[in-house]
Amino acid sequence: MLWRASHPRASAQTPGAAPAPAPVPAPVQTVPGMPPVPDPTNLYSETAAGRLSPAVAGALPRVYVPNVKANTVTVIDSTTLAVVDTFPVGVNPQHVVPSYDLTTLWVANNAEGLTTGSLTPVDPTTGKPGRPIPVDDPYNLYFTPDGRSALVVAEALKRLDFRDPRTMALQASVAVPNCAGVNHADFSIDGRYLIATCEFQSGLVKVDLVDRTVLGYLALPRGGMPQDIRVSPDGQTYFVADMMAGGVHVIDGARFAVTGFLKTGVGTHGLYPSRDGKKLYVANRGSRQIRGRPKGPGTVAVVDFATHAVEAVWSVPGGGSPDMGNVSADGTQLWLSGRFDDVVYVFDTRSGQVTTIPVGKEPHGLTVWPQPGRYSLGHTGNMR
Repeated sequence: MLWRASHPRASAQTPGAAPAPAPVPAPVQTVPGMPPVPDPTNLYSETAAGRLSPAVAGALPRVYVPNVKANTVTVIDSTTLAVVDTFPVGVNPQHVVPSYDLTTLWVANNAEGLTTGSLTPVDPTTGKPGRPIPVDDPYNLYFTPDGRSALVVAEALKRLDFRDPRTMALQASVAVPNCAGVNHADFSIDGRYLIATCEFQSGLVKVDLVDRTVLGYLALPRGGMPQDIRVSPDGQTYFVADMMAGGVHVIDGARFAVTGFLKTGVGTHGLYPSRDGKKLYVANRGSRQIRGRPKGPGTVAVVDFATHAVEAVWSVPGGGSPDMGNVSADGTQLWLSGRFDDVVYVFDTRSGQVTTIPVGKEPHGLTVWPQPGRYSLGHTGNMR
C-alpha cells in the first residue's frame, strides 16, 4: 500500500477492466435486543418513502399538534389539510411521540412548574386520547434502541427516567446534574449510548445505555442554547441545533468533541432528515419573542448530510416561527409548528413553498403519522 501511494501510476486502472468494487462496510454490532442495521452507511435506510410497517396499517393519516398554552392537541387530516378534531390533554403538552412498537402516540405533558406531569396515550387508528398516566416532568420522551425502556426526559429535575414502555412504571433513573435543561437526544448507531442537549448550560451529556451511567459532559462554544440533535446517516456525526448561536454544531460522537459549526439562520431549533437520508431540514425559529438574540425571520435551511453545505433556505411568509415537527411518509412535505404564530406550516420539500394552518396557542412538537420505519426512538418520530 505504501508503494502504491508513492507511485500513483502503478495503481492505474487497466484499460477495459471493470472498476474495483467499493469496500463493504463492516456490520454494526448492536446491543442485544436491538434490531439489526441493514445499511451501516445509512441508518435511515428503513425510513425511506413507502417503507411503512404493518404495525401502522390501520393508522389514520393525521398530524397531531400539541398546543402548549391551550393544553390541547389539534388533529389535522394530512390529506385535506383540514382540522378534524381538538381534544384536551394535560398541562403544557410539549411533544407527541410515537411509541417504540408504533401502536401508540404519547402526548408528553410536562406540567411546567408543577410536581407531576402526565403522558396521554392516543390511539392512531381512531385519533382519540385515552386515560393519562401520571409521570414526573415528561418534557420529552424517547425509547431505548432495544425497546426495553421508555426514556422520559425530566428536564426540570435534571434526570433521565427509564420506564416500562407500555405501563410507564419506573425502572431506573440516571441523574445528569451538570446538564441544566436536558431536553433532546439521539442514539448511537449500535444503541450503546445517547447524546442529549443541555439547553440552559450550553452543553451536551453522553450517557451509556447499557450500564446507565453518565460518560461525560461537553461544553459548546459560542455561549449557545442547544435544542434538537440528530445523528448522521453513517452514525459518526451528530448535528446540534443551537437557538442562540443561529446554526448547527457538528460533533464527533465517538470522541465526543466539537468538529465544526454550520450557520443556518436565526433561532435554530428543529432537525429532520429527508426520507432518502441525504438532506437535513433545519428549522430556524427566528427572533419572535426571543430576547437578547440577533433579529431575523423564521426560515428552513436544507443541509446536505455528506458535504455539510447549506443548499437552500426557505422563507416563511411574514417571518414566522418554525419550530418542530417531521416529514410526511412520502417525503414531499415538511410539517412544522409555528410556535409564536399559532399555526402549522406545511413546506413542499421540492419547491420550498409553504401553506399555513391555524391551530391552538403555542404549538410545539407535532408529529406526522404514520411514518416509515421499523421502530420509533421517540421525540416527534425519530424512526429507524
